[in-house]
Amino acid sequence: MSKFRLEMNVEGFNEIRRSQAIQDNLHARGVRIAEAAGGAPDFEVIDDPSRSRARVIVKTATAAGREAEATERALTRGFDAGRG
Repeated sequence: MSKFRLEMNVEGFNEIRRSQAIQDNLHARGVRIAEAAGGAPDFEVIDDPSRSRARVIVKTATAAGREAEATERALTRGFDAGRG
């Protein structure tokens, strides 16, 4: 049996994860999730990249949004809209 050795280029990997293309993709997914949950102004999408990766937060923005999530799980149900 042959041996296999994998060496990761962590800096290169993080560069890809921080790229604008990845951030744009995540933002588009966040918008789809927020729209599926009920859209603006009740839900908002926040770009929140870190040092090592792109990130997006989808959260409730109003009392009506918080109520929709608490009673109907609107944001939780909208999560599947971000796939693909």
